[in-house]
Amino acid sequence: MSKLQLALDFVELERATNIAKEAENFVDIIEVGTPLIKSEGMNAVREFRKNFPDKEICADMKTMDVGRTEVEMAAKSGANIVGILGASDYSMVSECLKAGKNYGCKIMVDMLNVENLVEKAKKIQEFEPNVCICVHLGIDQQMRGMKISDEVEKLAKAGINNIAVAGGINSENAGELTKICDIIIVGAAITKSRNVAESAGKVKEAIDKKMSIKSEFRKASSGDEILEIFKKVSTANISDAMHRARVMKNIKSIKEGMKVSGRAFTVQTFPGDWAKAVESIDKAKAGDDVVVIDAGGKSPAVWGELATLSCIQKGIKGVVIDGAIRDTGEISKLNFPAFAKLVTSNAGEPKGLGEIGGKISCGGVDVRSGDYIIGDDDGVIVVPEEDATEVANRALDVYEKENRIKHEIENKSTLASVAKIEKWECCKK
Repeated sequence: MSKLQLALDFVELERATNIAKEAENFVDIIEVGTPLIKSEGMNAVREFRKNFPDKEICADMKTMDVGRTEVEMAAKSGANIVGILGASDYSMVSECLKAGKNYGCKIMVDMLNVENLVEKAKKIQEFEPNVCICVHLGIDQQMRGMKISDEVEKLAKAGINNIAVAGGINSENAGELTKICDIIIVGAAITKSRNVAESAGKVKEAIDKKMSIKSEFRKASSGDEILEIFKKVSTANISDAMHRARVMKNIKSIKEGMKVSGRAFTVQTFPGDWAKAVESIDKAKAGDDVVVIDAGGKSPAVWGELATLSCIQKGIKGVVIDGAIRDTGEISKLNFPAFAKLVTSNAGEPKGLGEIGGKISCGGVDVRSGDYIIGDDDGVIVVPEEDATEVANRALDVYEKENRIKHEIENKSTLASVAKIEKWECCKK
């Protein structure tokens, strides 16, 4: 029977401990994650040994050098399993295996970013046939839509035994992986849940019954999945995912509560010249595109009620204007997502200056046709087409983590307390 290992990649010991207590009845191994070890040191391992005396404790040290010392540290702190990096030299791996035998703990060799995966796994198991080989798809790799199942199958076909697997695993794919793997390592699909026990139970059931159970925690890998995520998350989530990327300056929804997500279809024109703006509606892709107009950020208006009605007829998802819009009362009644810098009554004449489909600047942010546009009450943000999979997954990660924090705050706490804000202040010396 495959074991379930809970990965606790937190920086706050109290949060990690509380989540482990919620999941305790469903997990076999509790992993003190690398961020937690870096944040709290060996004290984190000692605390988990004390709080969970009947569980196996894995210290994910990600050791790359001085293997004997780090294995000794973890083992003496109470770890049953110590995680080291397979990308390190064979001499270091060998030293860790010897130290593990001496101190009575198992070694898990994490093959994160090991290029010659099968060759190195075979060599390591020549040192110690029963050492655990962990196929690991890193969080940053998961965000880019990479999958782990192919690498696991390569090891199994090569005769590697005692395989652990980590990275992007949830109740949907855990059951399938049990056919090959002895340890299933799950983190976010449990730790980000508002109901940790329920989510851990689902994963454990999937493992025990070798079945797939629908999970709310998934990653995007295709265009349709990307748009579904952008519909779900906020522009604030996306900004955080993009390292606090800024939204278009001073461009806001004309009606509260409207949201848009789609692919940009760009227009460059001049203040008041609405010809290219209107012509773009016939050229944009129905059900997918958002018309994004650079009108120089000034009046007169280049958009109004009739253009909006045309978009609705064509199936265009919304409009974003670095310039002026009019007829906002009528457009609001149509519940059409319209975002603009200015509102005015007067339009100009349709002279036809400018172009459609080129690179523009909208609210101080570069936009190309095909980029992703997301707008809500906070503003409008652009996600470059080539970064969309990664940004969507990172934004979803932010959204899910915030939902978990909301749950903890609702249990009579505060943000400062839950996230230990004072401890982690940027300017703290």
